[in-house]
Amino acid sequence: MADDGVPWRRVERDGSITLTIRAQPGAKRTEVAGVHGEALKIRVCEPALEDRANEALAAFLAQALGVARRDVTLLAGRRSRAKRFAVRGALSDPAALLRPSSP
Repeated sequence: MADDGVPWRRVERDGSITLTIRAQPGAKRTEVAGVHGEALKIRVCEPALEDRANEALAAFLAQALGVARRDVTLLAGRRSRAKRFAVRGALSDPAALLRPSSP
């Protein structure tokens, strides 16, 4: 694994990245809320029922990073707010997650 200095993002040897996420389900809209300790905090509009929040979070990450939904995999935290996702494929700049999005 390569260390790129961002605590919530780890670049793997195969070029994929692992993201550490702090999820807040049931929010008004899905958006990045900033950094929470060593995790990226993301508010998710879906409730934490029947994996709806996990699926919405994976779809949000795929869209934000410019990869297909199938390239985003939940590694850990299915029933927790603390989650780890693997993202593979041709990535746009992962730091773009911290930039404000237009409404």
